[in-house]
Amino acid sequence: MRLKKITHLMLALLLTVLAVYPGYAHAEAQNASASDTPEKKTIKVGLSADFAPYEFIMTVDGNSKIVGSDVMIAEQIASDMGAELQLENMPFDSLLPALQSGRIDMVISGMTPTDERRQNVDFSDLYYVSRQVILTRAGDVDKYKTMDELAGKPIGVQTGSIQEEIANGIPDAQVTAVKSISDVVSLLLSDRVDAAVFEGPVAESQVKNRAGLGIAEAVPEDSDTPMAIAVEKGNTGLLTQINSTLERLNSENAVDEYIRQANEMNTGETAPGNIFSFFWKYRGFYGDGVKYTLLLSALGVLFGFLIGLLIALLRLSGVKILKWIAVVYTEVLRGTPMLVQLLIIHFGFATAFDIKFTVLQSGIITLSINSSAYLAEIFRAGIQGVDKGQMEAARSLGMPYGMAMRTIVIPQAIKSVLPAIGNEFVVIIKESSIVSFIGVADLMFQANAVRTLTYSGLYPLVIAAAIYLVMTLILSKLLNVFERRLSAGDNR
Repeated sequence: MRLKKITHLMLALLLTVLAVYPGYAHAEAQNASASDTPEKKTIKVGLSADFAPYEFIMTVDGNSKIVGSDVMIAEQIASDMGAELQLENMPFDSLLPALQSGRIDMVISGMTPTDERRQNVDFSDLYYVSRQVILTRAGDVDKYKTMDELAGKPIGVQTGSIQEEIANGIPDAQVTAVKSISDVVSLLLSDRVDAAVFEGPVAESQVKNRAGLGIAEAVPEDSDTPMAIAVEKGNTGLLTQINSTLERLNSENAVDEYIRQANEMNTGETAPGNIFSFFWKYRGFYGDGVKYTLLLSALGVLFGFLIGLLIALLRLSGVKILKWIAVVYTEVLRGTPMLVQLLIIHFGFATAFDIKFTVLQSGIITLSINSSAYLAEIFRAGIQGVDKGQMEAARSLGMPYGMAMRTIVIPQAIKSVLPAIGNEFVVIIKESSIVSFIGVADLMFQANAVRTLTYSGLYPLVIAAAIYLVMTLILSKLLNVFERRLSAGDNR
């Protein structure tokens, strides 16, 4: 009976989360139908929307929207192709893996066509040439007049960018590479680095919207940096269409006009003075993020629980091959980082086997299998902790082995390890933030979007931390109530 109660609890949790987020299945169906409709082709464009004025997030009519000069170019390409534009926002260093795995059709994100990148993807004609600058704190602007004065200094850059290559070329520089532009600026403002390498227009945007920043006189060598659009290797048809649009835009000097318009739009939103008003203003972002986080966590908990229990039973079985499979499964998943597992499932499977999970599916699968490896060991310890006499008594009464396990042993095992299971559930909620790396719009993803939108380095993260804390506390309380109900019979 207790096993049935646990099963009912898991199903209730799943149904509750699906009720909270009813629009996901419909949205997925719409996206699938849009891609498969022959009358209207969909062109998927990957970008990293923290790179103003090229691409950034702003609030339009109360809703967040990705805008910028690169978005305007992508709109022109889609229009010339007679296609519907679909923007995919993700970290910059995930863009090329997403392109190579066929998840997006092209990348337009201020990307420089380096020789290393050309080995893996093809590039369009150039559409803009930018310059590189050194961003510093306002009080240090006159401190760095030449690049030689940056030798040996701590330098901040975005991971996977051309700026990282430039910084690595500075003699003895202590380069710190982080995921987003907001993180680079946070390093600078918190005195963790002395300077940062930035695109000229991006640095100007930061100086315009954030107090305490300035652009130094020092100019990197070969500071003129071309930009192009990346497509999958060998996709000459799409490349020809892109180049045709770029030729028209360049002849009309349209790109310079797009950048000017984007700079005018990028004024930065005035954030409320206190954290409570800040949260209330951007509650829609956090609400959307909570829905995805709850969905990921609930499905990760459900499938992790079921898979973990199965793996535990396989490991305790007398069949050597099944026991060996269970051991390998748990050791591999516990011995490798979850981020690596996520990348293999999302990008590796698509590249090697043409298995293309959606970002949400990849997140759920990763959370489920990673959690199941730890839960399997918890279940195994619980089952082995049940007195052997329980099984012997059940079998002596003529009860089959499977029925004895299902009705006698497993319920007692789960009851004894329930605190450890609850702890793993809490861990799943917190570790679900890792899926923001591949573009799932979970709570952490939305917090970073608010950081980009408001140029605020502290409030968005504090609010996200508070929401995670509330969710984990609620889950802990529910598990405590459930544990007390299971233990009620022990006091009689």
